[in-house]
Amino acid sequence: MNTFPLFFKLEGRKVLIVGGGDVALRKADLLSRAGACIMILAPSICAELQALLTNDSSDNKHELIYENYNKTYMTGSRVIIAATDDEALNHQIHADATELNIPVNVVDTPHLCDFIFPAIVDRNPIVIGISSNGKAPVLARLLRARLETLIPQGYGKLAKLAGEFRHEVKAKIPTLTGRRQFWERAFEGQVSELMFAGNETQAAAQLQADLNHTAAQISKSAELSNVQTLSLQEKNEVIQSEKQPVGEVYIVGAGPGDPELLTFKALRLMQQADIVFYDALVSPQVLDLCRRDADKVFVGKKRSNHAVAQLGINELLVNAAKEGRRVVRLKGGDPFIFGRGGEEIESLRTHHIPYQVVPGITAANAAASYAGIPLTHRDHSQSVRFVTGFLKAGAPNGNFKNFLNTDETVVFYMGLHSLARLTEGLIDAGRAADTPIAIVSNASMTNQQVLTGTIGTIVALQEQAQLPTPALLIMGDVVALHHDLAWYNVNHQQHNQNVSDTDENWLRGGSAATPKEDNLSRQQAHALSMVANVAELKAADSFEQLVIG
Repeated sequence: MNTFPLFFKLEGRKVLIVGGGDVALRKADLLSRAGACIMILAPSICAELQALLTNDSSDNKHELIYENYNKTYMTGSRVIIAATDDEALNHQIHADATELNIPVNVVDTPHLCDFIFPAIVDRNPIVIGISSNGKAPVLARLLRARLETLIPQGYGKLAKLAGEFRHEVKAKIPTLTGRRQFWERAFEGQVSELMFAGNETQAAAQLQADLNHTAAQISKSAELSNVQTLSLQEKNEVIQSEKQPVGEVYIVGAGPGDPELLTFKALRLMQQADIVFYDALVSPQVLDLCRRDADKVFVGKKRSNHAVAQLGINELLVNAAKEGRRVVRLKGGDPFIFGRGGEEIESLRTHHIPYQVVPGITAANAAASYAGIPLTHRDHSQSVRFVTGFLKAGAPNGNFKNFLNTDETVVFYMGLHSLARLTEGLIDAGRAADTPIAIVSNASMTNQQVLTGTIGTIVALQEQAQLPTPALLIMGDVVALHHDLAWYNVNHQQHNQNVSDTDENWLRGGSAATPKEDNLSRQQAHALSMVANVAELKAADSFEQLVIG
């Protein structure tokens, strides 16, 4: 290594920063978080830097010296930062600090630095520093960003809790190996999960209970080690004390398929699971992010083909947790949106199994975003409705009269196989046959495809296009915006774009087709309406409000 990583204690120690601009501001912000007493030395100091040091200190521990550089201000400094744009002055500061044996950092000048500011991941009291030794600071920041996604904020609170118990653990567990094993169980088990879930009081109580239990086992083992034979009752007590504790179930939303859409929490739990039960809609790329040595069990359900019935899945989750295992139930999309997460939780609660639920990006949001179809739009849709194509026990959803509001976007899950029945039912119930509708297949994946039409034409279009599942349907006027707003994988779109579609989409100004007279009138009316609305807003000095029904 070119430099040796050290962590300086700067709480209450003087740090001199020469310079009063943006560079000095960035360094002062970092150092103030470490509790340093900062002295700024510069003939002019920016307002942001003044505000930072004034607001940070109630006891006036920071100083602002509006003077040119003077070596005498170095006295008593723990470290010195040169943050000026004067190269000659920076060299002088370095020489003076070296003469006084005070570590110095000349910003953006590696050969004049006794130490380097790393890219920092701060989970106080856990701190991680990343340095490229000045060779590639941008790369160091990118690595820090990656670590930020992998290390929850709860680790800092967990470390503080461990600090509070450190002396008690040392007193009750006499051996170094025993203490190491105890902390490993705490940091990888229920204590950490309670802390990450925000249950700090329960985490402390669980840690105390685990410590008391461990201490009792140590005491019992010491007593029994002096006895050659054990009674049956004593043997049973030993067996009971060694029983595996109940594990925990994490019901995790895997999102629509793109692994970059996973939440940080989902990834963390997937990385520590002992066993993973996953659905058919979980992409291979997402499944690859689970812990390598975890057992992976497919329990997927497709239309009329269930690998494992729901009651069987519930039983698998309960049994795995009772074995003391950390269980991930990985579901495509979001567990609580047509994901049967509620049914699985009911089963876990019945058997007193602890659980957590991690939401995921549901297919409707992903499909709409990646297809360039806003689910709500001030001019087209004031609400959105999520609907399943099939009800419990496979019964088709026939509530077509509920989907006639033209100011509402309707998203049908699991509706592709019943497309003809859905469109016929909608038209029979009174929905206009020219209502725009889209099929989005494999949303967010590299093989995503989008097919657009109307509820009167989409069946014939799909017979030709044959878009595969998984897919969902988006119905409403917002679908017309797809042709202009599509941004993802546009070369694979199969939308039905023709002169008629172009005429009907008033947003497509400048297109090759000439608008009909009535369409032109609608465009003019819409433009006048927008001007009137803007004038009204300015006059009222009001703010726009977005209401989703």
